[in-house]
Amino acid sequence: MILNTTHHNSEHKKIIADLIGSSFSLVQKLKLGGVGSKRMIVDDVSPNMKSMMNVVSDVNYANIELRPKGVLVMINKGLKNFTWVIPYYQLVIYKTNGSSIHAQGRFVHFRNSKTFKENKKFFDKLLDEKVKYDTQFTMPQDYDFRT
Repeated sequence: MILNTTHHNSEHKKIIADLIGSSFSLVQKLKLGGVGSKRMIVDDVSPNMKSMMNVVSDVNYANIELRPKGVLVMINKGLKNFTWVIPYYQLVIYKTNGSSIHAQGRFVHFRNSKTFKENKKFFDKLLDEKVKYDTQFTMPQDYDFRT
């Protein structure tokens, strides 16, 4: 789900909290060592997200915020802000000449630049949180599917 978050809207805050949880508390943020990435250069997006990109040859930036049950990908287009809400169970990350985030039939590809390399620890943290979330729903090893 993509929301236009240029202006404060309490309804958007409810939707985000329902889908991926409220933001972490200050203590949790300190334990995690931060929950936000530095801004990264957006190299490419899926065709259904082209309207959120700058039309002229300006550089597009985005950053990611961790939540208990998912992530927020915040994209800036001039003076407008868009937030892509992705629950962990829909999130897929590919590492190909940078990195790309896929979910809900959309993707954002981040350029392999200095700003991306500064976020390596953040992506490691993101993958750890996704694995931690996914392990809640794994099947027991001794489960027999034949019965």
